[in-house]
This record gives sequence, structure tokens and C-alpha cells, in this order.
Amino acid sequence: MLPRDPSQPHRTASVLELFFDLVFVVAVSIASAQLHHALGEGEFLHGITSYAMLFFAIWWAWMNFTWFATSFDTDDWLYRVTTFVQMGGVLVFAAGIPQAFNEGDFTIPVLGYVVMRVAMVAQWLRASRSAGPLRSATRRYAFGIAAVQVLWILFLLIPTGPMQLVAFVIFALIEVAIPVFAEHRKQTPWHPHHITERYGLFTLIVLGESLLASANAIIDALDEVESLGPLIAISLLTLVVTASLWWIYFWPPHHRAITSFGRSLRYGYTHYFVFAAAAAFSAGIEVELDVLTGVSHLSNITASFTVTVPIAIFLVGIWWIAIRESADRVVNTVVPLGALLVLLDPILPIPVTLTALILVGIVVVLVIRPPVAPADIEKA
Repeated sequence: MLPRDPSQPHRTASVLELFFDLVFVVAVSIASAQLHHALGEGEFLHGITSYAMLFFAIWWAWMNFTWFATSFDTDDWLYRVTTFVQMGGVLVFAAGIPQAFNEGDFTIPVLGYVVMRVAMVAQWLRASRSAGPLRSATRRYAFGIAAVQVLWILFLLIPTGPMQLVAFVIFALIEVAIPVFAEHRKQTPWHPHHITERYGLFTLIVLGESLLASANAIIDALDEVESLGPLIAISLLTLVVTASLWWIYFWPPHHRAITSFGRSLRYGYTHYFVFAAAAAFSAGIEVELDVLTGVSHLSNITASFTVTVPIAIFLVGIWWIAIRESADRVVNTVVPLGALLVLLDPILPIPVTLTALILVGIVVVLVIRPPVAPADIEKA
């Protein structure tokens, strides 16, 4: 497992990486569905905290695999088998999500997560055998990840409640500190175009959940004749919003955002909020559908906030890590201002309308004012 060349031309995501992503489609879909049910029943604190905890595990396991693969992917039989083991862990984790949401029982999710992470330890130990000057970093990764898995097993002994949430936050902070601990002296090589392509592919996964919500609106409309007009409208608006979020996300040249170790940490860690918000947006659309069809008794304003808040978080997140350093003053004003304005959507009687208009307006500005090089921004 020799370190990969970070300047290798035409480096793209492998078919194994694309296959690996499929199991995360399942996990994200189940987590989003559980969030939808919790929000629809008005259990906001429980739903958001449970979702944040479970999505952290999804995001962190995916991100760790991705950064390891950009540095040491050999695509030989042993690497593939170890990846399949990780995929099995994701499926076990996904199967336990409903139980964690409904009963606060994290036994199955923790079991699946530990399987994923132990397989990652094996990958790092294998890489350490031929990593040369990177051997210390690879071993710190392996031992750090292994140690935290002991903490997650102990996490199961903590009763449901505030103490469990506090323990989760502490253990999660230890998890995210491992890359800093492992690479503080010498960094593993990453391929900027490969990494940002992988993040873009995961963005497509979470945005795809919103397209599913749009399709559900049409399906519900066929059964709810009285709500036919509003359901068709929200389906079309959801498509417009999702397409706009796609356009905004892929507008900047993302590879510029990870030119140093510190910037790569900011890019990778902030994506937790970007990914989680995109998947939560689909849950908000489902809540809107429940309100329109009488399944949920939430007020229209409350239901609209389940849509607008995730979108605002998505916009601020992607602006902070990728857009602002490739944009002029106009774009750097329009995008964060748009994130603020989408929160006004609940004042309108038709859900998502104002948000769709604001996002289309942002896209128009981005079309008129394409990304610029940092040097050009300084001149301006």
C-alpha cells in the first residue's frame, strides 16, 4: 500500500467507491425518514438530536474511508474485501437507526459502526507496513480509531438522557480529533480533484432524497384529489429548490478549498452540516406533505421552518467553505443574504415558494458572475 501520487492526472472515483456509496444511500434514506416522522409528530428536540448523532456516524465513516482511499487505494483483492466488510457495517448500522430513534437503543448502530471502524483500523495497519515516512501517521490513525471504539462500546452502558448526549459529544470530539493527532507532523497525501469529486458524489446522494420527496408529492396527489393543486405545486417547487442547491454547490472550483491541511480540515468537517442539512431538507418536504394531506397537525409556519432552516444551513455552509474565496463582493453578499431570506418563507401561504424564488435568484447571479481566481479578487 504505497501512498498515491497527489498530482496523478485524471484521477477519478473508482467503481468500488461508487459501489461503496450505495450502502450510504440506504443509511441516509432511513435516517431522513426517521427525522421526518419525529418532526411530523412535533418531537423536535428528540428528532433533531437523534438525527444529529446518527448522521454523524454516517458522515464520519464515509469521510474516513474517502480520505484513506485518496491516499492509499490499491484496489487489490484485500482492499476490496476490507471495503466490503465496511459496507456490511453500514448496513447493520442502518438497520438499527429506527430502534435508536424510537427507543433510544443504540446497540445495533454502535455494533455496525464498530465493524466499519475496525475494518478501517485494518486498512491503516496494512498501509503502515509500506508507508515509509508516513508510518507514524498511519499507526496513530490505527491506534486512535481503535481506542475510540472502546469508548463507543462503553457508550451503550450510559442510560438514555442528557448524560448520553454529553457522552456522545465528548466521544465525537475525540473522533474528529484523530486526524489532527495523526497528521500534525506529516500529512498523508490527498488528491484535491479526487477528494472534491467524492464530496460532490455524496452531495448528489443527499440531494437525491429531496427528489424522492418530490416524487412522493405527486404520488400523494394521485390519492388526495382535494389537495391535488398544492401537492403538485410543492412537487415542482421541490424540484426547483433541489436543482438550485445543486447549481450553487457545484458553482465554485472545490479543489481550491483544500490547498493545505488546515483548509482540508475545515472543508471536510463543515461538510457535516452541508450533508446533514441537505438530507434534512427532504424530511422537511415530507413534513409539508403530511400537513397538506392532514396526516400531521403541525401549523403551516412550523412545517415551513422544517424546510427553510436546513436550506439556510446548507447555503451558509457551502458559502463558507467553497464559494466565498472564489467569488466577488456581489456573490459574497447575495449568497449569505439569500440564506437569511429563505427563513421568511413561512409567512407565505404556499410552502417553499419564497425559498424557490430566492434560490433561483442566487443561481441567476452565479450565472452572471462566474468564479474568479483569488488574484482577481484581490485586484477587485
